Amino acid sequence: MISENYVVNKLDYCASLKNLETISEKQNYKFIQGDICEPHFIKLLFETEKIDIVLHFAAQTHVDLSFWRTLEFTYVNVYGTHVLVTAAYEASVEKFIYVSTDEVYGGSLDEEFDEASPKRPTNPYASSKAAAECFVQSYWERYQFPVVITRSSNVYGPHQYPEKVIPKFISLLHQNRKCCIHGSGLQRRNFLYATDVVEAFLTVLKKGKPGEIYNIGTNFEMSIVQLAKELIHLMKKTTSESEMEHWVDYVKDRPTNDLRYPMNSEKMHNLGWRPKVPWKEGIKKTIEWYRDNFHNWKNAEKALEPFPVTELFAQLDVP
Repeated sequence: MISENYVVNKLDYCASLKNLETISEKQNYKFIQGDICEPHFIKLLFETEKIDIVLHFAAQTHVDLSFWRTLEFTYVNVYGTHVLVTAAYEASVEKFIYVSTDEVYGGSLDEEFDEASPKRPTNPYASSKAAAECFVQSYWERYQFPVVITRSSNVYGPHQYPEKVIPKFISLLHQNRKCCIHGSGLQRRNFLYATDVVEAFLTVLKKGKPGEIYNIGTNFEMSIVQLAKELIHLMKKTTSESEMEHWVDYVKDRPTNDLRYPMNSEKMHNLGWRPKVPWKEGIKKTIEWYRDNFHNWKNAEKALEPFPVTELFAQLDVP
């Protein structure tokens, strides 16, 4: 018997069905358009489809935008998660995996965060994810509903909407435009290739214990300035510092911009997972993919502005 795999997506501004074309003909795949913030739709979904496992990725995730659309981030990320975990509990789902972020810890220069570290989010996006975690965790504490929470480093790779820093810089350089760096660019980020994160989720799916939290991190870290220079060197074949500076444009910083998110992922390592894809391999594949697929999104050009073009997000208004 073939098990069904359902992809539920609202098809918001950052979505593209072209990203699902490679699996669209598979017998065990079904796409359903819908919104996790609609309780009747979610309840009906669990009543009509035999769903035994939920991987909850659905969220508003663009940190820059969260400063402008705070209420929408709260609505989607907190209320939507509450709707989904409630429906999953009522349907007696076997496992509910909530995908959170390293940003719930807040920034740190030297302290390495483990799963027991306190949550100190510093931006509206991270705050909404931290609040959603509390709702999910409460279903374990109160009902022993088998939830698992993951917190991952920055993910990069093909198919990511180009508002995020790596595809944004790549796409700008493909168009012979400068990389726009917020503030000093000294903020450092840990980058995980998409297939490594997929392997992590599969590991949590099989081996993750109910009620537990797992950091999905990597020791590979670089500053945003380093990232820009790396991409400029790879794509523009520059050799000198002055040549690189030609492709960089410094703009004002966002209201808060944590310097680092160092995480300890020993708990995941004990489950048998470690990242495998080297940076050079992952970034090469990513650069090649965006050269050919940037226009998978009809509004991709707007994503390349230094700050969010807010008229794109009118549909996020809370009813």
